[in-house]
Amino acid sequence: PSVRDSRWVRNPIDAFILSQLEAKGLQPSSPADRVTLLRRVTLDLVGLPPTPDEVEAFLKDSSPKAYEKVVDRLLQSPHYGERWARHWLDLARYAESEGFKADETRPNIWRYRDYVIRSFNQDKPYDRFVREQIAGDGLWPGDVDARLATAFNRHYPDESNARNLLQRRQEILNDITDTVGAVFTGLTFGCARCHDHKFDPILQADYYRLQAFFANTRAADDVLLTAPGALEG
Repeated sequence: PSVRDSRWVRNPIDAFILSQLEAKGLQPSSPADRVTLLRRVTLDLVGLPPTPDEVEAFLKDSSPKAYEKVVDRLLQSPHYGERWARHWLDLARYAESEGFKADETRPNIWRYRDYVIRSFNQDKPYDRFVREQIAGDGLWPGDVDARLATAFNRHYPDESNARNLLQRRQEILNDITDTVGAVFTGLTFGCARCHDHKFDPILQADYYRLQAFFANTRAADDVLLTAPGALEG
């Protein structure tokens, strides 16, 4: 297609790209063939290539909504949440062991992993997703998922046999503060732990104001992680 041929513009994103191409005097790439298009969207949304049957079905579908139907099918797949939850789990520093010398396993941390996958597959609103992880136990104490979500702040490295328990406690709080600041504001709060930030407008006082929200928390490993009545025979 030519940059002057705007018939390939189908949505506002295409129009934005066209304006930038025109401004820079560039030509658009040729449209991808149907197999390539299917492969790209399938890998992007579920992280797996399309099966031969899926390719054949897409090539046989001549309806104008063929591509939209593929996107809807992929968004409804459980693999969608598995694919995209990985990115959030990286931000949450998800790990199935404690780290440090003993490196004990965390036998129930998989519940948080599955909570994140469910949230993506349910298309949970982002504001609810965030609030559940920061304060789900306080906002929705009867909601099992909201309680599981607070494990966002349980992924810190921990040395359970540490000699200095006050230092261990402070290192945990520092990790929580650093992570909450980085994930939810996109800023490196950790620098302000020891001094006013050199490049971002974060004061050392701001760092400990944020940390104060978590200073009275504790690990609650005695919580029943099932819905009420689920264990009744």
